[in-house]
Amino acid sequence: MNKPKPIFEKRIFWDVDFDNLDYDKHPNWVIERVFDRGDVEDIRQCRRYYGDEKVREALTSAKFLNKSTVYLACAILENNLTDYRCYITAQSNPQHWLY
Repeated sequence: MNKPKPIFEKRIFWDVDFDNLDYDKHPNWVIERVFDRGDVEDIRQCRRYYGDEKVREALTSAKFLNKSTVYLACAILENNLTDYRCYITAQSNPQHWLY
């Protein structure tokens, strides 16, 4: 059974050819991009299309996500910050102090 394609805002994928975007070829990239740049409806569409397990897998294995995206994903998916690869990497590579 074919699932209907999600309807995302074009602004999320401003740097690629939106009309030829294949959601099934690179799902992790699409999920990361939607959570980083999308709004609530975009995230809902993403979760409906991929399912929470695939979304969780993609986000927890991401090399980089904005800090706010990690906190949002934790709240939505009900898991811990330490489940996210990008969070653990950021903790082991502290930034310089801003004076």
